[in-house]
Amino acid sequence: MMTIEMQGVTKIIKRNTIIDDVSVSFSSGKVYGLKGINGSGKTMMMRLISGLIRPNKGQILINGKQLWKDLNFPESIGILIENPSFLDDYSGLENLKILAGLKKKIDENTIRETIAEVGLDPNDKKKYKKYSLGMKQRLGIAAAVMEHPEILLLDEPTNALDSTGIEQLKKIIEKEKQRGALIILTCHDFELLKEFCDEIYYIDNGKITDHSIEKKEESGQV
Repeated sequence: MMTIEMQGVTKIIKRNTIIDDVSVSFSSGKVYGLKGINGSGKTMMMRLISGLIRPNKGQILINGKQLWKDLNFPESIGILIENPSFLDDYSGLENLKILAGLKKKIDENTIRETIAEVGLDPNDKKKYKKYSLGMKQRLGIAAAVMEHPEILLLDEPTNALDSTGIEQLKKIIEKEKQRGALIILTCHDFELLKEFCDEIYYIDNGKITDHSIEKKEESGQV
């Protein structure tokens, strides 16, 4: 069981309070949505959870271990935050092989399967700089999920995706959820967010203002 706990977390940048005394917990096997206008603090929450930035106050616990004290980053995490970026002169497969080489958790066959799963051709020799926005987004999703992490953070993963890409993303998220991943995502399309998520947290000016549980009618889950 994977758990994330934010306890009284505050983040201040240039005297502006971006995250304001947030306390919330997440657990594995669920998809959580963050809903709020631009600048409300959604992406900053993801950056804090991933260990990319440090809170000014409060603490973040990953399975009981405190970020920035017991560990620098969550041990098993996949991230797509804002716009994905890769090496321009390498193909999608080459880029993901370089990333996978850092931890050596997966082989090339797994990388190829993941590339195909997001709707790209693993045999495509096209360089990343020639990719369309939609292709770049698909590769970013593949990079986040390919190692089947325990924590998956997806910031606006539907950006630049067509209807086929969105359906493929839905299948990937459901597959990762059933595997037991803890998934947190944002999406400007509220109807899609409700479709993706088991629970939604509403954020305004860095504070959690509301929380709803989305009923999954098809599966009978709550």
